[in-house]
Amino acid sequence: MRKEAYEELKPMVGLEIHQQLDTKHKLFCNCPTTMREKTPLTTIERRLRPVQSELGETDVAAQFEYLRNRSFCYQVFSGESCLVETDCEPPHELNPEALEIALQIALLLNCRIPDEIHTMRKIVIDGSNTSGFQRTCIVGLGGFLEYKGRRIEISTIALEEDAAAIVSEERGKVTYRLNRLGVPLVEIGTGPIVGHTPQEIQEIAYSIGMICRATDKVKREIGAIRQDVNISVRGGARVEIKGVQELGLISKVVEREVQRQLALIEIKKELARRGAGRVEKEFVDVTEAFSGTGSQIVSKGLAKGKRVLAVNLPKFAGLVGRELQPGRRLGTELADWAKLYGKVGGILHTDELPAYGISREEVERIRRATGASEDDAVVIVVDTREKARTALAAVVDRANQAIEGVPEETRRALPDGNTEFMRPLPGAGRMYPETDIPPIPIREDRLKTLRESLPELPERKKERFMKEYGLGEEMAGRLSLSEKAGLFERLARGSGASPKLIATTLEETMVSLRREGIEVERVPESFLLDMFNLISNGKLAKEAIPEVLAEGSKGKDIQEVLKKLGLRAPGEEELKRFVREVTLANRKLIEERGEAAMKPLMGILMKHLRGKVDGKVVNEALTHEIRKMLRKE
Repeated sequence: MRKEAYEELKPMVGLEIHQQLDTKHKLFCNCPTTMREKTPLTTIERRLRPVQSELGETDVAAQFEYLRNRSFCYQVFSGESCLVETDCEPPHELNPEALEIALQIALLLNCRIPDEIHTMRKIVIDGSNTSGFQRTCIVGLGGFLEYKGRRIEISTIALEEDAAAIVSEERGKVTYRLNRLGVPLVEIGTGPIVGHTPQEIQEIAYSIGMICRATDKVKREIGAIRQDVNISVRGGARVEIKGVQELGLISKVVEREVQRQLALIEIKKELARRGAGRVEKEFVDVTEAFSGTGSQIVSKGLAKGKRVLAVNLPKFAGLVGRELQPGRRLGTELADWAKLYGKVGGILHTDELPAYGISREEVERIRRATGASEDDAVVIVVDTREKARTALAAVVDRANQAIEGVPEETRRALPDGNTEFMRPLPGAGRMYPETDIPPIPIREDRLKTLRESLPELPERKKERFMKEYGLGEEMAGRLSLSEKAGLFERLARGSGASPKLIATTLEETMVSLRREGIEVERVPESFLLDMFNLISNGKLAKEAIPEVLAEGSKGKDIQEVLKKLGLRAPGEEELKRFVREVTLANRKLIEERGEAAMKPLMGILMKHLRGKVDGKVVNEALTHEIRKMLRKE
């Protein structure tokens, strides 16, 4: 959709960026945040139930999860989980290192810092927290981000514990890994972003992520940063889309959610034109209509003693099959509800029938049985009577929402940019104070010290790298966002080697070696400094860098590596003598081709000297010898 179209629609978008912090310990215990263990030590099982807030309210999202009637299995990992994660011990004091990083990020985003940090409990009973709640605390309010000359409001920044990671779900039993539970993260929530295209929304999310990275204290592996997106259009409703794992997917998610809400608004208008009223939960057993059916879907169910139940959706003909997003229709949303609430495999509806082996005659029979007219749509479910009734009740609830328009809800981002229903949108009634953790006062002298030590932002760092070290724009930009930026500066200042060569080694050569399975991260900084000093002094050629790093990753010092690879650099007189011997041995070639003999002779020399002497030095020595020989001729 064009920028002008979005400006006319004025969709309202809000971002929630969740970034894990790179701390030594978890937020409320001393377990490490490395998450390296693969085999669980043991497992525990739980069931969770919703509780009322201090105001006596039960959150609708928590109630929804409870009604799904699932049990939860938690994998416990040696050294990475403790009694705090299993909710068998009170939380320890809040991790001061995590708080320090969160306050830095809040200040970088121009936030006001509360006088006291209060930890709250946020009710979450989808199983991702063993306690049934997530601990969270506000560390920043009322900030902003500059983007294309406009201020993007940062409404809140919270420091909270990450949830357990889901492993699998099967037959009402969900398995989670406990080693991620409690890892510190910041949740950065923007205010409403209006008048920006999906691509610009994505760029804003990227900018926030880069500001977090400027601290050099955030995790960078896959899954360490996740984005939730809140979207509404005029006449629609706020929809929260959870778990956008890839930054590059945000623009597509925004575009397709806008498309979905606009389609639902059109369906609402069409139902109003048709005079559609509230759908009643009147279910009809139409099993007899499929006697001798040719449909494998139906016949397999009947063979297992299942029944076929149907419900009529008056005035919905043609609308159940209407596309909301590419490959997803209103019928898909009805099916999502049937699957979640009724635990059935899916639904069938008359907008897509006859199909799946169901004949036109069978369709007419179910229409007659339910009293449906040509203007109506009929939905059928094949399962046990109880599950089919529960599933159809959910279908009716979702159909009635379609009459009202766009429902407020939480949806899950899919890999193709589409979304699917997860649960109702949570309310404010799920928050209450954490009584086990005392408030933490934030004094002005602490904030002053933090402000004085704030890290350099990526854009400023990029400009400085270009000016101070002569790097090109692309490499300077890449390094300004890299975790190796500090190492680059120390090597550039501590050795006489070219900053461009150092940058290329860190950002390209070492990355390439890592892809080959070489553990270059094991090469110590002192080794790199020695290597670049040898290069700057002409005692090691830059062409040898890959071989030297590969050997250095095995724990050897620089002299051991040079000895093993035979990279001892010849002295100046030794080099001149060797070049002179090669030119004399190839006198005839030089007489015939003159200075054009440079290329083949460089090949001969570098076969012996590659990695030992810089090619430029060899070239100068060879040029001198060839010209001297030609003058004598």
